[in-house]
Amino acid sequence: MSNIRVLVVDDSALIRDVLSKTLAQEGDITVVGTAHDPLDARDKIKALDPDVVTLDIEMPNMNGLAFLQKIMRLRPLPVVMVSTLTTKGASETMLALELGAVDFVAKPGTEMAGGLEAFGATLREKVRFAAQSDVQARAHRAPTPDLPLKTAAAPEGALIAIGASTGGVEAIRQVLSSIPADCPPIMIAQHMPKGFTARFAARLNELMPVRVTEAADRMVLERGTAYVAPGDYHLRVEKTSGQLKCRVTQDEVASGHRPSVNVLFSSVARVVGPMAVGAILTGMGRDGAQGMKAMREAGAFTIGQSQGSALIYGMPKAAFEVGAVVEEAPLEKIAGRLVSALMKLKAAA
Repeated sequence: MSNIRVLVVDDSALIRDVLSKTLAQEGDITVVGTAHDPLDARDKIKALDPDVVTLDIEMPNMNGLAFLQKIMRLRPLPVVMVSTLTTKGASETMLALELGAVDFVAKPGTEMAGGLEAFGATLREKVRFAAQSDVQARAHRAPTPDLPLKTAAAPEGALIAIGASTGGVEAIRQVLSSIPADCPPIMIAQHMPKGFTARFAARLNELMPVRVTEAADRMVLERGTAYVAPGDYHLRVEKTSGQLKCRVTQDEVASGHRPSVNVLFSSVARVVGPMAVGAILTGMGRDGAQGMKAMREAGAFTIGQSQGSALIYGMPKAAFEVGAVVEEAPLEKIAGRLVSALMKLKAAA
């Protein structure tokens, strides 16, 4: 998309001005209008037909979440939430992603001057990704999941690894919802900033048959538990004293990200090898492709989300192109294929 047309929705005139100037900085994004509340935004969406909307949550006349729900029901289009970095803001952001928002960025606070350049680069990147997402297809797709999975028993030492970026919050939720509670440990690298991953893990823990927690360094991996990489930290698997454990470190950014899917997958290939199964889900870019290729070459079963079901078919496409995936499948089939691979491991043990 050569020029992305954006509507900025925020009740603060200062924030509207900051977002507008920030978005327009590199010339490929045009702010076609601003709105001070959802009622104003509703009229401007109809009149201006933007490609992407940036949306605040706390606004007068109608909560941003309620407005997002109306957008997704009546006129699905890409929405990027601009969220406050608080516990309440993180919880509301997770709900916004469940309701259909493509992504979010943490709103600059009192430290705005120091962090505005980094914030602006992140915001523009998220808007560009959102403009390429297939929100309408997702809104109208009627998934046909497999029959309920009764068991995911696997031999001791087996592991599930999952990587995702834009659109991954909802994709991971759907995959985990179909994986039985007796599964081997699950390690997850989802591109997400510091301050939001704890709430992401807590929200999944409320909804899933498996236990979900934010990973901590040296945490022993247990059956029936999923470990989410903390924002701004890499997550790896290691084996010491005969036990698989989390390694959580803040070494340099890899593939443009921290956490990086490549970092997680590469460690899984090295430490777990053929006892692993892995999935690469929706997201922009190439993070995870080489790590998943290493997993496949080490004998692991690997699967990529298919184009028709991915909000952004970037990371799965990159993995497919380098020969990293054994197969591709729609999102609603991925849990079943992972479980089938685990059952084969058990049968061969």
